[in-house]
Amino acid sequence: MEVSGESNEKESDDDKTKSLTIIDVGLEEFAKKMPIFEPERVESSGSGSQEKPLGVNLDLALYKAKVLTRRYKYKEAEEILQKCTSYWPEDGRPYVALGKILGKQSKTEAARAVYEKGCQATQGENPYIWQCWAVLENKMGNIRRARELFDAATVADKRHIAAWHGWAILELKQGNVKKARQLLAKGLKFCGGNEYVYQTLALLEAKANRYEQARYLFMQATKCNPKSCASWLAWAQVEMQQENNLTARKLFEKAVQASPKNRFAWHIWGVFESNIGNIEKARKLLKIGHALNPRDPVLLQSLALLEYKHSTANLARVLFRKASELDPRHQPVWIAWGWMEWKEGNISTARELYQKALSIDTNTESAARCLQAWGVLEQRVGNMSAARRLFRSSLNINSQSYVTWMTWAQLEEDQGNSVRAEEIRNLYFQQRIEVVDDISWVTGFLDILDPAVASIKKLLNMDQDPYKKSLEALRSITGDKENGVDNNSAGKSSSNNIDNDEEGGRSALDLDSFIKERLSLDTTKLDVNLETSASPAPWRGKSPRSVWKPVKSNR
Repeated sequence: MEVSGESNEKESDDDKTKSLTIIDVGLEEFAKKMPIFEPERVESSGSGSQEKPLGVNLDLALYKAKVLTRRYKYKEAEEILQKCTSYWPEDGRPYVALGKILGKQSKTEAARAVYEKGCQATQGENPYIWQCWAVLENKMGNIRRARELFDAATVADKRHIAAWHGWAILELKQGNVKKARQLLAKGLKFCGGNEYVYQTLALLEAKANRYEQARYLFMQATKCNPKSCASWLAWAQVEMQQENNLTARKLFEKAVQASPKNRFAWHIWGVFESNIGNIEKARKLLKIGHALNPRDPVLLQSLALLEYKHSTANLARVLFRKASELDPRHQPVWIAWGWMEWKEGNISTARELYQKALSIDTNTESAARCLQAWGVLEQRVGNMSAARRLFRSSLNINSQSYVTWMTWAQLEEDQGNSVRAEEIRNLYFQQRIEVVDDISWVTGFLDILDPAVASIKKLLNMDQDPYKKSLEALRSITGDKENGVDNNSAGKSSSNNIDNDEEGGRSALDLDSFIKERLSLDTTKLDVNLETSASPAPWRGKSPRSVWKPVKSNR
């Protein structure tokens, strides 16, 4: 807009000029804050000038790459992110996303190069790149390098909680509990309360059999973030191990309410109900989880094992096949399927499935378990030399597996080689990593968490009746002080008094109404969803039993 400055303008024109000038000034101030209005966004190149995209396009590109990654279209996502790093080299987000995509495809060298380039482009000031690089090196077994990178992340930003927590997890896996505690304490000091830090500390206390301290820390975690499904799940598993089944069930309900579509919540809850004998409820929970996460193979794997144990092997095979089609590189599915075929007497089929699992990757924990299971198979059919080789290969991957060492020792014992069996047992105790924890650490740390020392000491009173402690934990979860739980049903809830519908009916969560209102699922159509979701399968539209009838003739 141009404003006339001639002296012979009328008074009305002068008023208009003043108003237009005010508008221009306002737009000018607005333009300074919005990069979309900046005129100087042209970069010169050898072939001429090239206009740089607006900043909003970076967010759109990152979102598009995220969607493509979820659909396993890695190549297209990589192309988008490569363009982002060339247009916006100073932003760390494209480097992080690209490195993770390459890591998922086991392109570790390329991922490392991306992270290194990102650190150079951001002048080492982006803690997210350092942290992701550290995680990559840790997965590759470069522990020393991973420590250096975690340290660099905390130097770049001491308030980056993921770096402190990831570094602590690394030290825990190396058996350095004291160092891990120090790192977690620093994370709380610099970053404040964080549910993941509290959760890890709680699991440490539970592992050391200090369950009241663990419960207190779990409470802190859920207070930091009541929507943290991971914290509710971890707490539920601790109570599950203590056979406080009613308390565990309440915690599982909290977990699914916090994150209704979380596949881990439905899966672990389903396995829990199966273990205590609620087979129908377990089957229902696993089917709900599959309906919400139709591309997750783990839910189908657990459902297949449940059907094998309580229904038929043919139905289990259908589910295993479907799970393997969803993710052919998921090793546990092939291992579990192989174990079932071995139990059914199909030795050659079991060997093929174990071989398929090992062809995916021979350096993972799953590969170690596969080799151990295959070794047991060969031992049972009398191939002792093959069994020994498989056990040795498994221990080359995971030398800390007590089960593998003792299974090998028992093989030698059964063969009459008692001296060799004793040597194997001694080898295990010589090379194992012993974790030593310091109980005196706990009291001082909890005093830091809450200045109300008296209330903490009351909470940590180890002389209390364990029945009352479980009841108090349940009441703290439900928020009921008076009429919360009947004294005859809480506390040490064993599978004998929990595994019926009457006990399950006391649950505060109406599962059918919950999934119908929150998730728009009809419980009467879960079987239909199981048969029609995900990619096409050879058994679609047919009865599972009719498909697998010819298998009997092959045995």
